[in-house]
Amino acid sequence: MTDVPPRTTPSRVTDRPGDTSPFALGLLLRRAHWRAAAVMEEALRPLGIELRHFAVLIVLVDRGPTVQRDLAAATGSDKAGIMRIVDDLERSGLAVRKNVPGDRRVRAVEITPQGVEIFDAAHVAAEPLAERLVAELGPGEPEKLTDLLTRLAYPAGGEA
Repeated sequence: MTDVPPRTTPSRVTDRPGDTSPFALGLLLRRAHWRAAAVMEEALRPLGIELRHFAVLIVLVDRGPTVQRDLAAATGSDKAGIMRIVDDLERSGLAVRKNVPGDRRVRAVEITPQGVEIFDAAHVAAEPLAERLVAELGPGEPEKLTDLLTRLAYPAGGEA
């Protein structure tokens, strides 16, 4: 048997469990996001909306009428993407654009009563699917995971 020289290059990046690469956490979070997004899309599909629409409804419920520029920033969308999403929501009767007093160029997006109904129905539809998503976790672990992810997403120093 020959002596194997010590490894001089870092291990290849993978998303396999146990990978010690500096990219491992990001890759694992990406895979978890894909799985969670698929579960949430399953809950939203019967309601006729997608996760991108629901993300805007979340902002509108939280903040009230919001200009498109701020919707784009809050959802991580670009200007064209947020326009398409708001167009979809308007066509579905879930949101409306309204003029902003004092600035004729800017329009705020507001959730409609039908949008609030869909928002509430989405939570009811997602409940059993969300439980399935964390079924592999033990008692208290879903809450701990939520706490850890919240601290990761919203660091105390405010950096994003």
